[in-house]
Amino acid sequence: MTYRPLPDFLVIRQSSVDGYGLFTTKDLPAGTELGITHVKDVRFEDGYIRTPLGGFFNHSESPNCEAYASGDYIKLKVIKDIPAGCELLAFYWLYDLSRGK
Repeated sequence: MTYRPLPDFLVIRQSSVDGYGLFTTKDLPAGTELGITHVKDVRFEDGYIRTPLGGFFNHSESPNCEAYASGDYIKLKVIKDIPAGCELLAFYWLYDLSRGK
């Protein structure tokens, strides 16, 4: 089995938002679960460690994805249909965890 840090339909590219971002190579319907972005671990800054998925999605006030708390994890899911080639964007609330619950 080969380790894949990201789902095979996501790639990291230069972003017009900030630095690099996550882009989809296929159409993603609303409701698609993308995976775990952060894992709770008090040894790290802000009490979480990022996964590769969490390290590259960018913030937006008009997001097409939602980062949400689920137990010891923060997960990412699609909230609007996203066409292939578009960047995945979420409202980034990690510094105020009450917003993600």
